[in-house]
Amino acid sequence: MITIMSDMLITRLSKLANREQPLAAGDILFRASDTVRSLFLVTTGAVWLTRPLPNGLQLILQRAGPGTILAEASLFADHYHCDAAAAADALVRAVPIRRLEEALAEEPGLARAWMRHLAMEVQRARANSEVLSLKTVAARVDAWAALNHGAFPPKGQWRQVASEIGVTPEALYRELARRGRQIR
Repeated sequence: MITIMSDMLITRLSKLANREQPLAAGDILFRASDTVRSLFLVTTGAVWLTRPLPNGLQLILQRAGPGTILAEASLFADHYHCDAAAAADALVRAVPIRRLEEALAEEPGLARAWMRHLAMEVQRARANSEVLSLKTVAARVDAWAALNHGAFPPKGQWRQVASEIGVTPEALYRELARRGRQIR
């Protein structure tokens, strides 16, 4: 049922999109404090929502891949609350906020699918908050792995995991070395 609702939501939102925007890795889609005009559907590639931390690191708030909705928390905001940048070459489709608001008012099925999506995102955000509240790197790694079904990314993406769990890459590397993962 969730997949059907998600597929219906993505399909309907795609029909509301008014433009496609290609992004090269590193391109900025929007910055915190930019005026909200659209939310985005990631068609290909990867786009991250990030927020800077006082220690100079970037906290990844969302890793958006193909079939993901980006910036839905900005639907009723005047300005985006974080930065969005392409983590890899990507293609996004822009859904104007006004068009979405009109469709949600006119289509109860779309509104229900939207509410379900937002509820799932709140659950995901709470789980991520739990990970960040843990005191040790080991506990954060364990919790992150549990949330991601034990699937740890290849070595080239470990910095991203460090950012998601709010630790330095070096601290993560030490923990993975302690666990016997090869670090090259």
